[in-house]
Amino acid sequence: MAMRLVSRAIPAPLHRALLRLAQRVRLRWWGLRRLEQCGTNALVFDPAGRLLLVRHSYHHPDRWLLPGGGMARAEAPAIAAAREVLEETACRVADPLWFATLRRPMPHGWTNRLELVWGTTADAPRADGRELLEAAFFALDALPDATAATTHDVIALWQQRMASERQ
Repeated sequence: MAMRLVSRAIPAPLHRALLRLAQRVRLRWWGLRRLEQCGTNALVFDPAGRLLLVRHSYHHPDRWLLPGGGMARAEAPAIAAAREVLEETACRVADPLWFATLRRPMPHGWTNRLELVWGTTADAPRADGRELLEAAFFALDALPDATAATTHDVIALWQQRMASERQ
């Protein structure tokens, strides 16, 4: 909470620049240490079945991504995903459910381990203009052209899991 208050005291353009710098340093550090970073991505749907996507100010700002973020040690994926979505977009996730783990080697030598969660929300997303530039819902058959490839991969994996559960 105190960190949020301090970050609000920093002008938004400077805050975004510091986030970009911190992200570059963090990615290099993880690569040098050959770390596996564990985080979450969340597929969050509104009552109309549209998917929540976000554009970060510091990480691929030209692409639409799934909301998510880091997990605390021993934190359950569904809890972490719901917390991250709430922090990033002000959307409360109802009944978040874990459905898969996705491991991806990253260009600088570290591994990104994503715990994938899905759920629903009745809330309207709000981007804070600092960490997030935009947050919006999109129909699965009308995703923005700038949707990240990883986002498409996660959606396909979720659709496969849901289809296999129906059988």
